[in-house]
Amino acid sequence: MTTMTETSARFREFKMPDVGEGLTEAEILTWFVQPGDTVTDGQVVCEVETAKAAVELPIPFDGVVHELRFPEGTTVDVGQVIITVDVAPGSGDAPAPAAAAPAQEPVEAPEAEAEPKGRTPVLVGYGVAESSTKRRPRKGAAPAPEAAAAAAAVQAELNGHGAPAAEPEAPSARPLAKPPVRKLAKDLGIDLATVVPTGKDGIITREDVHAAAAPAEAPAAAPAAPAATDAEAPAVVSDSARETRIPVKGVRKAIAQAMVGSAFTAPHVTEFVTVDVTRTMKLVAELKEDKDMAGVRVNPLLVIAKALLVAIKRNPEVNAAWDEANQEIVQKHYVNLGIAAATPRGLIVPNVKDAHDKTLPQLAQALGELVTTARDGKTSPAAMAGGTVTITNVGVFGVDTGTPILNPGESAILAVGAIKLQPWVHKGKVKPRQVTTLALSFDHRLVDGELGSKVLADVAAILEQPKRLITWA
Repeated sequence: MTTMTETSARFREFKMPDVGEGLTEAEILTWFVQPGDTVTDGQVVCEVETAKAAVELPIPFDGVVHELRFPEGTTVDVGQVIITVDVAPGSGDAPAPAAAAPAQEPVEAPEAEAEPKGRTPVLVGYGVAESSTKRRPRKGAAPAPEAAAAAAAVQAELNGHGAPAAEPEAPSARPLAKPPVRKLAKDLGIDLATVVPTGKDGIITREDVHAAAAPAEAPAAAPAAPAATDAEAPAVVSDSARETRIPVKGVRKAIAQAMVGSAFTAPHVTEFVTVDVTRTMKLVAELKEDKDMAGVRVNPLLVIAKALLVAIKRNPEVNAAWDEANQEIVQKHYVNLGIAAATPRGLIVPNVKDAHDKTLPQLAQALGELVTTARDGKTSPAAMAGGTVTITNVGVFGVDTGTPILNPGESAILAVGAIKLQPWVHKGKVKPRQVTTLALSFDHRLVDGELGSKVLADVAAILEQPKRLITWA
C-alpha cells in the first residue's frame, strides 16, 4: 500500500501562476496533454487566457500526467492547482484520480442524479479540488456498461431511430453539458436532448446550442400537435432570434473595467486638428523604395508615430503619470509607445519599449512585430505593461476621428482619422490634397490645455512638413 508520505512525494502539483502583473485569475483555453501522457520540464501543457492575453504555460518538471483538475473553459484563480504529475511513475500503483472526480465534474447533473463511478472523465480532468457548488460524491452508482447503454440510447434518439421505450429513461441519461451551456440553452428555450453534441466525449458546446437555436426548432415542432406548435414555437423563435447573451470575461472583461476606471478617474480633455498630410504620404512612398527600409513595413502610422515621439521630446512634461497614492506627478524620461490593436479576443494595447531611442527602421520593425504578434493572439502581458502614451488608428475603418479614452496609467492618446483626398487651400489656390483629422485626449490633472495644444500642434506641423522630423529632432 502506498503511504500518504510516499504519495505526496511522488506527485507534484502545478498551480496557476500569475502570468501578468497582479492578475488574479485566468481561463483555461486548451489542454495539450491528457492523463497518462509523459511530459518533460519546459513542455507547454495548456494555453490560458488572462485579462490581458493568451499565454502558454510550460510544466516545470518531468513525469506522467496524473490528473487535470479543471476542464477547458474554466476560470481558475491564481494559486490553484491545475494539474498533478506523477514524477516517479515506476514506483508502484498510483491512486486513481477518478475517486474525487464525481463531486466536482463540471458537466454532471445535480446531486439527485446517479453517475457511474468508473465513467471516463468528460473533457479533461475532474474539476476543482474545492468547489462552492454542493454536490455529493456518488459511490454507489450503476456499473459502467449501463452508463454506456444509456448514452447509446440517447444518441440513437438524437439520430432519429431510437426505440420509443427508451424515452422514459432519458432523465437518467441527461445530455452532457457544462452549467453555462445549460443556462444558455434555458435562456434560448432549447431542450438539450434535441441538440446533437460535437464536443469531446459527447459534450454539448455553446456552438451546438446556438446552431440548434434557430434552424433546429422548426423541424422539432413538426411532430408535435398543431395546437402546441401554434402556441409555443413563435415565442421560442422570437427569443432566440432577438437576443444572445455572451459572458463577459477575459480580455473583454479587462477592457470594460479599464475603460470605466479611466473614464471616471482621469478628467479627459480632447482636442482636434485637421491637417494636410500630402507631403507625409509622398515621404511614405519614397521610404518604401529606400533600401534602408527593405524588409520592414512602411505606412503612414510609422511617420505619425515618429512625429508624436518628436512632439514629446519637444514637450516632455506631457509624458507623465499620476500617482494617486503618493499624490505625485511622475515624469517619465522614456517613451513606451502603445499601439491600440483590434484582435479576435478584443482590443489590446501592446507598446514599443523605449520607442524614443529607436531609429526609423528600428521603429518600423518594432511596430511590424507588435502588430503581427497581436493579430496572432500571442502578445504577452509584459508587452502591454508600462505604456506611457498611445496611438489609435481609427482611420483604418474609414472613420474621420473620435474621442479616445486614455489607457489607464497613461497621460495621452492620439487618434488618427482616415486620410482622404479633399479640397484644400494650398498656396492660395483650392487643390485636392490628402487630409486627415487628429484627436488628442489627455489627462487634465497632468496636462494643461496649453501643453496639450502644443503637443497636438507639433504633431500636425510635422505631418504637414515632414522635414521637421530632421530640424526638430
